[in-house]
Amino acid sequence: MGYTISEKILLAHTDKKDIKPGEFIEARLDLALGNDITAPLAIEQFKKATAQGTSKVFDRKRIVLVPDHFAPAKDLRSANQCKILADFAREQKIENYFEVGCMGIEHALLPEKGLVGPGDLVIGADSHTCTYGALGAHATGVGSTDLARAFIDGKCWFKVPRTLKFVYTGKLNKWVGGKDLILYTIGKIGVDGALYRSMEFTGEVIRKLPMDDRLAMCNMAIEAGARAGVIEPDDITFEYIRQVTKSQAGKAAKYKKFSDL
Repeated sequence: MGYTISEKILLAHTDKKDIKPGEFIEARLDLALGNDITAPLAIEQFKKATAQGTSKVFDRKRIVLVPDHFAPAKDLRSANQCKILADFAREQKIENYFEVGCMGIEHALLPEKGLVGPGDLVIGADSHTCTYGALGAHATGVGSTDLARAFIDGKCWFKVPRTLKFVYTGKLNKWVGGKDLILYTIGKIGVDGALYRSMEFTGEVIRKLPMDDRLAMCNMAIEAGARAGVIEPDDITFEYIRQVTKSQAGKAAKYKKFSDL
């Protein structure tokens, strides 16, 4: 039986021999992301759920916390949202906690830090987590309670999505990029045109797009109602990963500062 990219990734993260669209599965995660809006709720539920049992996250290397919505804080309430992340990162020794001096927009930051790659299964308590499909990952947004569960055992429930394949042919006009392509596509199919689907982008136009444009396209899959946007990894993907890996070499200590607290 042939599988789509998303189906192959989901299947590889289970112990099942076969999956099909519409099926509910429990899968192991490679990465779980939270920000200063959604993670505080997940942290609260994590602490409630673990009050009678283990108090440690499943893997401090596979959780990412980025305070990028309320930072810099405009008031005390905003600052407290960020503080919840900082305290939890310190308490759990979360290695991928990004704060002042080493942070940025979460969905640009994770690819730039080399935290996401082809074949990964990623969830984030933010709808635009689908961005990482540009690297050949299956990445999707979830609720804060799903994120809390992921903190506990590194797993999440998924409904296997059907895939819509979009083939782009021809040649782009000057100044036309990935953002234009996805906006045009959504304009054609509507904001619910890919409802609970995985949007697979391919064709000669996509294969010539640089990574920034691919990230922009997958980022907006949610705007068509999709669960994920994905592009098959190719030479451009792997060259991007090589460059990111090279640029991050020797910087691990800087980004693991909370492991020393």
